[in-house]
Amino acid sequence: MRATLGEVLTDEPFAHMIAVCTRYTSGVQDVLESRRLPWSIAQLGARAEYRFCAAPPRNGGESAAAGDASLDEYLHLYTINRGILMTPFHNMAPMCPATTEADVDAHTAVFASAVDDLLG
Repeated sequence: MRATLGEVLTDEPFAHMIAVCTRYTSGVQDVLESRRLPWSIAQLGARAEYRFCAAPPRNGGESAAAGDASLDEYLHLYTINRGILMTPFHNMAPMCPATTEADVDAHTAVFASAVDDLLG
């Protein structure tokens, strides 16, 4: 707890985490828009999550309705087989102080490829 509060949850690491998360969100949004997918991505600080609905869910019911087990499984297997590990129970991406722009760009490239293969 002391290390987290004293070294991670401080202004400098948070500024970095939010910046790479914004890059992540922008990359995913660009893929969604360029492929005309009715999915959305939402960012809260250093955390982002994409969902399978046009507008980000506003409550638990909307979030549950936006779920798609087959799409989740496809994206998780696709990304992990290419070196990208997503949160295992949904498509959330929390950034950490060690997350780099290259990490984010790798996800964007793999995500775009997964979408392209899905749309076939």
